Amino acid sequence: MRVCFVVQRYGLEINGGAELHCRWVAEHMGKHWDVEVLTTQAYDYVTWANHYPETETEVNGIPVRRFPVDRPRSPERFGRIQNYILENEHREEDELDWLEEEGPLVPSLIEHVRSVESRFDYFIFFSYRYYHSFYGIKAIPGKSILVPTAERDPVVHLRIFRDLFRLPRAFVYNSYEERAMIQGLSRNEAVPGDVVGVGTEVPSSYDEARFRAKFAVEAPYVIYVGRIDENKGCHKLFEHFLRFKEETGSPVQLLLVGNTILPIPDHPDVRHLGFLSEQDKFDGIAGSHALMMPSFYESLSMVTLEAWAMGKPVLANAACDVLHGQCRRSNGGLFYEDYAEFRGALALLLDDAALREALGRNGRAYFDANYTWDVIERKYLAIVAGLEGRS
Repeated sequence: MRVCFVVQRYGLEINGGAELHCRWVAEHMGKHWDVEVLTTQAYDYVTWANHYPETETEVNGIPVRRFPVDRPRSPERFGRIQNYILENEHREEDELDWLEEEGPLVPSLIEHVRSVESRFDYFIFFSYRYYHSFYGIKAIPGKSILVPTAERDPVVHLRIFRDLFRLPRAFVYNSYEERAMIQGLSRNEAVPGDVVGVGTEVPSSYDEARFRAKFAVEAPYVIYVGRIDENKGCHKLFEHFLRFKEETGSPVQLLLVGNTILPIPDHPDVRHLGFLSEQDKFDGIAGSHALMMPSFYESLSMVTLEAWAMGKPVLANAACDVLHGQCRRSNGGLFYEDYAEFRGALALLLDDAALREALGRNGRAYFDANYTWDVIERKYLAIVAGLEGRS
């Protein structure tokens, strides 16, 4: 079986989101299939500026072919077009203009997909909303599998995507909520697929004491791991946490791990540690009372799965239906809709060690049942086997 993965960016330096999801799946499915990857030369997801000089390379033993982005994205122009189509009546041509500006603009990649269609049994496209998936799936619908990584944000309602969601041979969904949303928008129930998500691996050992000593952390703490920006709900997390501190006098600290495009509050108990190594990240999660997940939009959240794999509870934003659903199904976390619920849930997690341990055990059991790599690999194999049976 020859399978080609198609994704907007790819590389060891890309440490999150659909791109990391794709790389992990490609590497693990490389044990079962003859795998290649098609991607762009971009590293920066804001502009898609060409960064990688080589066009053909290998990443962890997987052949990778990179295509140049014809035109970098202008964030200002993109913002204007997006605001227009979300706030005004518009034509389908306006949405296609938005898609071209969304990028990454790689017509040569689409032409290559057409030219090598006969060489591969299937093409697995990651992230529905980008140029490569939209035009790639349209070019070879009969061999396309889509991993949509769709969030409940406004662009998923664009007309161009309703038709797109009916084209692939199969879907690999990240969550039950994502599947329900896409099926509700496009009525594509006839397209086969399954809720799969992505596996993850945590180190065999991690050391809270090492983390505390390295970063001079003495107080109890909760931790946020990920991109620090408004779209991830960090502004509300800051607001709720500082109000909690003021009202309760709790010694708890909020530790932030990741790159930021949002100002960090000037408060001694809100500490931005920056981008950390994997070992430091896992050491930090190990010592925390809970992982904070304030995001409004997620299709899965890999760091939530990592926390559960380590037996740590999660405090999540209930406005994100995916996080809400995951917490309910796992019974591995608490969730909040407003400050009052945030305060109550955080107080419980800080004060009740038995509750933290119980939630952590539940999260670990949920992870073991659904997100080990053996489970993920079997689901991918079953989806493709089902398509072969339909041929």
